Amino acid sequence: MSIDRATPAEATQASSSNDSVGDPSASRGIAFRRIEPFLYLLPAVLVFTLFLVAPVAGTVVISTTDWDGIALDSASFVGVQNYIDAFQDSGFWMSLWHNIVLIPYFVILPAVLGLIPAVLVHQLKLRGARLFQAGLFLPYIMPGVLIGVVWRWILNPVFGPVNAALDWVGIDAPSWLGDFTWALPTVGLIGAWAAYGFCYVLFVAGIQKIPTELYEAARLDGAGLWQEVTAVTLPGLRREMAVVLSVNLILALRAFDVIRATTNGGPGDETQVLALFMISAAFNANEVGYGTAIAVLLAVMTLVLSVLVLRLFREADA
Repeated sequence: MSIDRATPAEATQASSSNDSVGDPSASRGIAFRRIEPFLYLLPAVLVFTLFLVAPVAGTVVISTTDWDGIALDSASFVGVQNYIDAFQDSGFWMSLWHNIVLIPYFVILPAVLGLIPAVLVHQLKLRGARLFQAGLFLPYIMPGVLIGVVWRWILNPVFGPVNAALDWVGIDAPSWLGDFTWALPTVGLIGAWAAYGFCYVLFVAGIQKIPTELYEAARLDGAGLWQEVTAVTLPGLRREMAVVLSVNLILALRAFDVIRATTNGGPGDETQVLALFMISAAFNANEVGYGTAIAVLLAVMTLVLSVLVLRLFREADA
């Protein structure tokens, strides 16, 4: 017949458990240790809730009301009617189309303009690369309003240097920002100029992470500059490409400051985008509920498209 004997550790644990049952302070200590990790997270959770969750929830609630933005007692619940009105509003679809037209300018063109100098600086080992990098990154950190004001002066049809140079070589230049045909592409080019510095810096950082052995192996196989770029550089920059495209896509969909400072949606409605249309509906027409519904739709579209871009590159990376 065998007798089970507890080990010293088990005996100590059993003894402490028995003591904690009869000792209220020990029970409180055990309970505190259980919730202690959550107490460290509490400040961050409060800040996140106060400055993100609460405003988003409030925005969604306001989007379901008919409110003039003045007196709260004048707001009336309308449900999803504001969203229905948005889908039936030709101004909404026109503004969305302008955002879509700006996507190649804000997304693809800055990526190309940032990739070319990044590859040249790396492949040709140019001197002064850091100074060159700082100069290219400068437009990205400039406020959008300042960029718009500067480019509005540069493209001024009367005394702007661009039209003066074109007139000097005998080219009849348009009024750019005041032309119904050229206004939207011009705004897109300004946005591309403002964003390509970010793409350049990110691509330079990504190229520096690519193992040099891959370039040496490509050279041993007789690869030229173009083959190195297509076979080594571009595959190595897949993750940076995903970040660049997703960030620039967000910029294209929420484009506001540069357009407000250059054309303010004109001439006519040729550069009217969703952000301007939303502000016009909310503050100029005193339809805050309707403008907020447009803001919610814009946020949802931005989130969905960004997730799709990131997932596309993630599957390609896998």
